[in-house]
Amino acid sequence: MFEPVNQISRARNAGAAVANGQWLVFVDADSFPSVELFAEMLVHIQSGRCIGGGATVELDQPARWAIGLLCVWSWLSRWRRWMAGSFIFCETRAFRHLGGFSQELFVAEEIDFSKRLNETAKRRGLQVIILHRHPLKTSARKIHLYSLREHIYFLLRSLLRLGRTFKDREACGPWYDGRR
Repeated sequence: MFEPVNQISRARNAGAAVANGQWLVFVDADSFPSVELFAEMLVHIQSGRCIGGGATVELDQPARWAIGLLCVWSWLSRWRRWMAGSFIFCETRAFRHLGGFSQELFVAEEIDFSKRLNETAKRRGLQVIILHRHPLKTSARKIHLYSLREHIYFLLRSLLRLGRTFKDREACGPWYDGRR
């Protein structure tokens, strides 16, 4: 499925719109899920107690300065049950009920979706699961393409603008500026 507008949310929503299964799985093109990760996901789906989830991540290439950031993200992800956008699975019915990923956001759409899915899970007596036994291996390309200073600048600007940065495509350079 091709989405002509370059936006992460739109691409994921377009794929989900043509899917016809009971579950949706979103995997970024530069990520490498293992057979073990899919098997662990399947166990949770088949349990009947799970509405969706994600996985902790590890980089495919070393990036010393990003190790601490990934550790913080993994802890936060498991604690808040926030899914990393590189690997998300969700019951199709719940996804459609929630209206998919917010197209107002150019980044952090997975956090917004995670929050809404967690609320739905709670109301339905289900769980959002963050798998961690077999982390998703994902590309470190963006970590290496952008300097530590650029990453910190984006994070600080996002914090100071209380997330308004996420709704401004021009402010989300690492995702949309074309640097490859």
